[in-house]
Amino acid sequence: MTSTTTALLAAGVTVGVPVALFGYLWTVEKLLTPFTERTRRRLRPWAWLAPALILIGVFLFYPMLNTLLLSFRSADSGRWAGLANFRYLLDDAEAHSALRNSLMWVVLLTAGCLLFGLAIALLADRVRYEVGVKSIVVMPTAVSFVAGAVIWKFMFDYQPAGYAQTGTLNAAWTTVSRQPPVAWLVDTSTNNSALITVGIWMTTGFATVIISAALKMVPAELVEAARIDGANSRQLLRHVLLPQLRPTLTVVATLLAISAFKAFDVVYVMTNGNYHTDVIANLLYQQLFINQDFGRASAVAVLLTAVISPILAINVRTLRREGRE
Repeated sequence: MTSTTTALLAAGVTVGVPVALFGYLWTVEKLLTPFTERTRRRLRPWAWLAPALILIGVFLFYPMLNTLLLSFRSADSGRWAGLANFRYLLDDAEAHSALRNSLMWVVLLTAGCLLFGLAIALLADRVRYEVGVKSIVVMPTAVSFVAGAVIWKFMFDYQPAGYAQTGTLNAAWTTVSRQPPVAWLVDTSTNNSALITVGIWMTTGFATVIISAALKMVPAELVEAARIDGANSRQLLRHVLLPQLRPTLTVVATLLAISAFKAFDVVYVMTNGNYHTDVIANLLYQQLFINQDFGRASAVAVLLTAVISPILAINVRTLRREGRE
């Protein structure tokens, strides 16, 4: 696409979208004219929302429904397969390992990012160079997961004992401890933790920014009153700050948990799911693009949706309860 075409397209979108929106609203009002005022008040919100609802139906609900139907069909979607694809998820050891690793991602990534994000937000709030500290913490968030995984793959690089260690961690480890180098990404006792560490490094900045913003919203009078009443730092955190931050922490934890369940880039780049590091999203990719098994891939997608849905429901329920309080 040439630069002229791109410029014309951008100008067309800039002018065309507002014009189309105005034209749609004008048409809606004309169509509602024959009705009574009471009926118009009832129909107008739905008429205005109709384009958005249609787009949501086409791009969200139809793919979800189609994926559910494909999960009951064969690999090429040519015949009905019943529950065979879901039996594969129940019986296959590889699927079990992927689900177990994904759950590990959810627990460790969510807990790690929340703890580090909360600690950094609390500590940075007390120093003059808060902006500089948070900028350093947030910086990895600006890097794509693929680029971050490549960087950390060099950090975890392993060479057999007796060879020069080009990986930063093994160079430091062998120099300080005088022990043999560790195959961080191959050893099953360290590889999943190593991958999750990369995820924490790249996501903590997001948690820090959100929690820090919520911390600024805690009324200063409330903190001052607690201090006047003799509360020490631990009591202030437990009885004042954490209750005030609970809605924010709930939202951040939900987003982190969903992000952890969708973890793919880091695993794909650093181990490709080998050495028992496979996760649900990587399993879906392998079934869909490598094995060309649309039935199993759809079943994995349905499983992923089923696991994430309760997290979203708990989050919505918690926020509603907090809103009523």
